[in-house]
Amino acid sequence: MATTITKHERNLSAIIHASMFSKYFIPFGNFIVPLVLWTANKKQHDFVDYHGKQALNFQISILLYSIIAGLITIPFFIGFWPDLFDWNFLGFHRLSDLNNLNIHIDSDNFNFGRLIWPVGISGFLQLALAIVNIVFSILATIRTNEGEYFKYPFTIKFIK
Repeated sequence: MATTITKHERNLSAIIHASMFSKYFIPFGNFIVPLVLWTANKKQHDFVDYHGKQALNFQISILLYSIIAGLITIPFFIGFWPDLFDWNFLGFHRLSDLNNLNIHIDSDNFNFGRLIWPVGISGFLQLALAIVNIVFSILATIRTNEGEYFKYPFTIKFIK
């Protein structure tokens, strides 16, 4: 016995997926707007219930992955922090060298390279997560509006 998905259910589910972009206008809008739409309609429509869970689980997963990507850089910053107050870090050997106005920064003493790698890796991961979020949210909106059941990849099921 197949159930027919109404236009209202498809539109509502598509709006839930598209509401992920509300985070650019409302703080935490990617959680609040889908949650409100899902909780208001989950008991009336199974299609909306499925897609509301999918959308929220995906947004929570993306947030978790983003936090992990940011935490990866902490050990590098802890190792970098003590050198920040060392004058040799910037290529100055003594404080009295500043009086000569002949500032020479030797590339062997220029240690910002240690900082660029973790920031670059974390930035790349954050950018990749943002692109994945945008692409799959658009794809879910389109597929849901066509009446298909869409399942996000890389999603942890927090809401079952």
